[in-house]
Amino acid sequence: MGMLFGILLVKSEVVSWYRIQEMFRFQSFHMFGVIGSAVAVGALSVWLIKKFNIRTIEGESIVIPDKVFNKGQIYGGLIFGLGWAVTGACPGPLFAQVGTGATVIIVTLLSAIAGTWIYGRFREKLPH
Repeated sequence: MGMLFGILLVKSEVVSWYRIQEMFRFQSFHMFGVIGSAVAVGALSVWLIKKFNIRTIEGESIVIPDKVFNKGQIYGGLIFGLGWAVTGACPGPLFAQVGTGATVIIVTLLSAIAGTWIYGRFREKLPH
């Protein structure tokens, strides 16, 4: 499934540094369309799960807890967006980008791993 996902990312050009830069420069609708359709499918799926009380294959209830907003989400989103704009990569397509031969993205991959570790290490001290 991971390889299929990677192929889809490459074929849809969402791993393209050029496409990502187009998005952040507001020059093309391509990435906004892909992201918007993913948000729409996700929202519809959650609505259907809640409306029809859909259960797992094992018959367990699916519980989707309400999210609590905190200001750390603003800081995190800004840092994430800045990193995405500068590197042309977000966590989803990192491996697909390496797989396409863009080996320089390994630096971004290692940075993402380091950032995740740092977040885990200092999570309790960050703003809530």
